[in-house]
Amino acid sequence: MKDEESGNRLGSYLRARRELVSPAQAGLPPGGNRRVPGLRREEVALLAGISADYYLRLERGRDKNPSPQVLESLARVLRLDDVERTYLLGLAAIRPRAPRRKRPEHVPARVHQLLAHLQIPAFVEGRAFDVLASNPLAVALSPRLRPGQNRLRSLLLDPEERAFHQDWAKATADFVAALRTTIGDDTDNPRFVELVGELALSSQRFRSLWARHDVRNLDGGTTIVNHPVVGELRLHRDKLAIDDVILVVYYPDKDSDSDEKLRLLATLAHTASADTAPDRPADDPRPRTP
Repeated sequence: MKDEESGNRLGSYLRARRELVSPAQAGLPPGGNRRVPGLRREEVALLAGISADYYLRLERGRDKNPSPQVLESLARVLRLDDVERTYLLGLAAIRPRAPRRKRPEHVPARVHQLLAHLQIPAFVEGRAFDVLASNPLAVALSPRLRPGQNRLRSLLLDPEERAFHQDWAKATADFVAALRTTIGDDTDNPRFVELVGELALSSQRFRSLWARHDVRNLDGGTTIVNHPVVGELRLHRDKLAIDDVILVVYYPDKDSDSDEKLRLLATLAHTASADTAPDRPADDPRPRTP
């Protein structure tokens, strides 16, 4: 992470990505006695049509203003997809900027009302995957979706969350790549600095994924989770940007097995809510009237 800390984000990204491309993928013979994973610097330069010395300057941060044509060539050699290519171009376009005013993330009152009316698991998250608000069915789906929780921290550090996701490895890779995309050039944001620092110290999985420099959008999709009460659920996920926050909803195919299980979960959640939220405090020592 030294290059990132010193401001050489372009060089750090180039190095991480070339280490993920095999000679075979680049159309080169594998060769022997390779001391580095992936492609060598001179191989990237050759395939991109630039000098080895110039590419070395890019990786070491001595030249931070490559032309779009050079970046497009590097994106091709490094086999970047559209999201990764856009990220690479953005790294080269970053210029010094005035400090941004940090506004607290706020859930509009109308969104709280919307959450209360939705009959599917729904919650609001911030840019760092902090859960800012949620409806009872979201909490019934996963207690880690309570306000105050952080989805990425839970995913990486909570054993129950690991059991919850059928494909935990893919989920963690997607979330970490999405966090890097979200951070963009906002590297001095205190919340991002705090979260990345905490996870880098406490999770080997995070350190490995962060070092890859993957970038990805985490929008709509389908996931399979293992609920401890109702069992396996196949749910679609959609996200809607509202002001500075994101509304996330999960829903099953209509009349599917997961739809039936989610209705059962809603009934159980409603019953539990009725038992724990009477017309007086739940810890009131007085006996209940039958």
